Amino acid sequence: MEAAESDDSGLLAALLDGMDTALCAFDAEGTVTHWNREAERILGWTAAEAVGRQGLAGWAVRPADAAEVAARLDAAMASPGRHVHEFALLTKDGGRVLVRTQLSALPGAGGRPAGVYCAFSEVHTQIDLERSIALSEALFGDASWGVVLVDADLRPALANAHAARALRTGRTALLGRPLGELLDQGVEEVEGALQHVLAAGAPPAPTDLWVTLRDQGGAPPERRCWRSGFLRLASPLAEEPVPLGVAWLFLDVTAARLTEQDSARLRFRASQLHRAGRAVAECEDPMEAASLYMDFALAGFADHALIDLLPEPLPAPEPPVRLVRATATPAGTPGPCPAMGRGGLPVPYPDGHPALQAVERCGSVRAASDCTETWATARKWPEGTVHALATVLRSRGRTLGVVTFLRGPSRRPFDRSDATYAEDIACRVAASIDLASMDLAGPTP
Repeated sequence: MEAAESDDSGLLAALLDGMDTALCAFDAEGTVTHWNREAERILGWTAAEAVGRQGLAGWAVRPADAAEVAARLDAAMASPGRHVHEFALLTKDGGRVLVRTQLSALPGAGGRPAGVYCAFSEVHTQIDLERSIALSEALFGDASWGVVLVDADLRPALANAHAARALRTGRTALLGRPLGELLDQGVEEVEGALQHVLAAGAPPAPTDLWVTLRDQGGAPPERRCWRSGFLRLASPLAEEPVPLGVAWLFLDVTAARLTEQDSARLRFRASQLHRAGRAVAECEDPMEAASLYMDFALAGFADHALIDLLPEPLPAPEPPVRLVRATATPAGTPGPCPAMGRGGLPVPYPDGHPALQAVERCGSVRAASDCTETWATARKWPEGTVHALATVLRSRGRTLGVVTFLRGPSRRPFDRSDATYAEDIACRVAASIDLASMDLAGPTP
């Protein structure tokens, strides 16, 4: 029996000494009965020096504060529940430490109070803990940034409301799901960033990640740019840092990035037109000038270009329209547009071809592949073409022909801003071709 009680006492002492919180206990007469190692670390008094002392007055509390502290201990012993107080304690070397205490009565036989225990920690440590908890609560509330906690298996373990809205799902619905079920394009980049953070730590600065959400609930896929930061989470209780996962914080900056891209694209195109104008001014042959305009237009805009002309310029061509090939960029590897000749072979475009539509409408026509292998071949375009933009060539109130720009699968589809740029190029090319026809016809009598 005595051995069992001794074992229990040893176990209790080990538990008290292993606690991260300072702990002391008093019996009903106010004598210190327990004093753990965290209390020794904070105040400097060892258990041998503290246990057996009557109260805290004169050694752990200043005499001026002793009455107030004793009253709080007595009040805690006489009433149930937990009581939280803050007061200053004395260290062994004479310094003062502001601590936050939790006092609770120890019931004895018959329900009478047998003493009181006091758990305490330095106030600044407690405030740091409360701030960390408050920060977590704020981040996982309705914060303006998306926050997702990803576990070591790269699966979301916790997410705030902003992140759930960005991923088009509920906060609980995304938990534990692979990121590939939420993201379509860009999932490899996101997972690569998470794996890097788990292995090497957080990157030095936030980064832009372009992702496309999977089709969920009938909503169309969207390509979004998320400004992302990553933090590796490690357990503070482990002897060696053990990664618990990654905190992924992101903000949708799609609108700003698209605006920047559009501005950069406009600046580049304006520069190309300026350079083309300077180069064309030195060309003696108008047909060479038209080809030079095409070379400058293709840079960063399209992979291939074709120019087809009417046998005779007309104010309003009527069907059936017949076009003659004037020039084309190489069908294989993209290259410069060769100089246009004075003649060519008719192009057997089928009815409804985008080039014919552009001539008939006197405007621009965009076309995209239907994912069949014969789509480009049937339209007499180079193999691999998936996007096309045909724009009419007009000069002096007459239609001269059509210019067609082609893109491969690595490029995005043509949009309205691309059509505007193509129409600007077409006006310059048409003026050069018209000038060439005037030179060929000779001076007017």
